[in-house]
Formats: sequence, C-alpha cells, structure tokens
Amino acid sequence: MQPFIAVPIIAALVHRAYSRKSLTPFGIVVAALTAIAHALNPWSLPLILLLVFYLGGTQATKVKHDVKAQLTLSATGSHGGEGARTHIQVLANSIIATVLSLIHAWALWNNREAVDGPTAECFSNGRHAADLLVVGIVANYAAVAADTFSSELGILSKSKPRLIISPTLRVVPPGTNGGVTGTGIVAGAFGAFTVALTSAILLPICGGFMDTLQERGIWVLAATIWGTLGSILDSVLGGLFQASVVDKRSGKVIEGVGGKKLLQVLIHPSSTAPGEVESVSGVSTGSTGAQLRNTEALANTAALKGTRLSGTKVGKDDANNESRRVESGWDILDNNAVNVLMALVMSVGAIGLASYAWDLSISDVFA
Repeated sequence: MQPFIAVPIIAALVHRAYSRKSLTPFGIVVAALTAIAHALNPWSLPLILLLVFYLGGTQATKVKHDVKAQLTLSATGSHGGEGARTHIQVLANSIIATVLSLIHAWALWNNREAVDGPTAECFSNGRHAADLLVVGIVANYAAVAADTFSSELGILSKSKPRLIISPTLRVVPPGTNGGVTGTGIVAGAFGAFTVALTSAILLPICGGFMDTLQERGIWVLAATIWGTLGSILDSVLGGLFQASVVDKRSGKVIEGVGGKKLLQVLIHPSSTAPGEVESVSGVSTGSTGAQLRNTEALANTAALKGTRLSGTKVGKDDANNESRRVESGWDILDNNAVNVLMALVMSVGAIGLASYAWDLSISDVFA
C-alpha cells in the first residue's frame, strides 16, 4: 500500500485507540505493528479490512457496553462489560489475516519484474494461486467481524439465548458461551456484510470478473454467508471448550477478564476483601495483588483436566450453600484461543473451497 495512504490510516487507528482507551498500551503497540504488516501488501485491501473490522467492532462494543454491564458480572467483582482490549485479543482476531497478507505480499514481490518492482496483480478469479490467499484474508475478517457483532450486539436481544450445543437448545443466561439468539445471528451477518461489501469495492479486479453488479453481489453474498457461519462456529467452539460460570444469587454470567479462562479468575464469594480473585492455580493476580485461592477440589481436578463441568457447583456462600455453577462447557480454551481457532478454520476452509473450485494448490504460491 502506498505510504502516503497507509501512514495516515495507521496514525488515525493508533490515535483512536489511545484517545478512547479501547486498547491497552501494549495492545496499541501490537495493533500498530499488525497494521504496518498489512500495509506492506501492495494492495490496499488488507489494511482497509483491518480498519473496517476495528471501527465496526469498537462501535458495536460501545453500543452494548452499558446493557452488558447490567446483564453480566466481571470476574473482578464489578459489573460486566468490556474494558480495554489486550494485545492477545488483537492478535486473536488478526494473526491469521496478517500471516496471509504477508505471504500474499511476498508472492507479489516474487513475481516482480526487474525494473518495475512488485507487480500489483489483479484478483483474477483463480488464474493465479495468490488469489487463494486473498480469499483467506477476506474470510478471516468476515468471520471475526461476524463473531464480534454477534457477541457484542446479540446480548441486546429481548429473547433469551439458547445453547447451540444442547440437543434441546435450552435457555441460558445472557453472555453464556455458546448461547445464540436471532438478534445475534442477524448482527453477525451484518458484521460479515460490512467486510464483504468493502472487499467487493476494493478488490483490484481483472477484466472479465465481477464486472457487473450481479457478479459483485454474488461475491458479497457468499462472503457474508461464510462470515456468518464463522460466528456460529465460534458459538459451537465456545459452548464446547469454554466454561460458562453463573452466579446463582444474581443469575448472571461471570466474565473472564481479557478473554482469559474463566475458572482461573473466579471471584470467591467469601473473600476477605472486595475484588479478591480466586484461581485454580493458587498464585497472585499481580495487577491487583490479591492472593489467589483454590476453588473447589472438583474444579481443581476436573476443570483443568478437561472433564465435563456442566451443572458443577463452584464456590460456596456464607451460608455454606453453592453460589456458583458451571452452566456449560469444558474449561479447555479461553476466548482468545477460540477466536484464533475459528478464524483459522474459516480461512483455511475458504481457501480449500476456492482451491477445489479453481483447481489450484496453495503450494503453487511458493512455486
């Protein structure tokens, strides 16, 4: 991407994140490095998709923040709602696209002419193996945008979410991993649509492909559907591999901080000081200085070993009655790992489908 375009975009992204405190300081550094990596691609598409995802995601988070704060609890003992996102959360959504964008940039440079520098090849609908990488980049951002819009705005639904991995689709509290609503799915589709439409506008198209509005419409529809499927896959993975813990007294889901595994940051109801955090590891939190305490023996032995925890009681209140229960899931992955896994599956899956349709191999990129 031309520096006179890329530099102002990256500067604006960093300024927005800093002024709105949407990212932690190190999160801003990683986001800037990620944007620079995208800008190394001769095409403007990767960086603009990153920008569209970031702007859309932060706006969605802002819309639902106050509502979510009333519907969930934070593992730090306060109301729920997102704080500043960390560098891990930045990478969870963008690392797959970053790698693909860098490989795509290398492929363009590898085909350069001796005098003219990198050849900014157009998107040729499968005549070049590098097209597969572009499909993967678009698929990544369509999926993570759908997931972000779905999770951030789905909680606003007036209907109760239903657990997608339950055979009976049982009702679960708002914020439960794997809980889905019609509102969330529609919001996810809109998030994927913003990425799909942007890609259809910005792709440098070779003559003969997507020359008509109908052809571009098919591209937008396909990318939107694929991204929406990504948000549904994320719900399935979250329902299976993330533990959702509910505070029995309030009926609210307890959220892990920074996307961490929830059973490692549980509040113990009988803590001696407000905000004291409990973990199955029994080590200090560092930032709060609170001494972490062990949860129930069941959480120690079962949760960390991946044993099914649905319905398990975790923690006791002052009356010696269970005050926490695991609503669903195994405590195997945190939210960030689920996001990376979903993005990887959707990007590789899209590349695989395009490879089959175009009779190309990804190995041809390196030939």
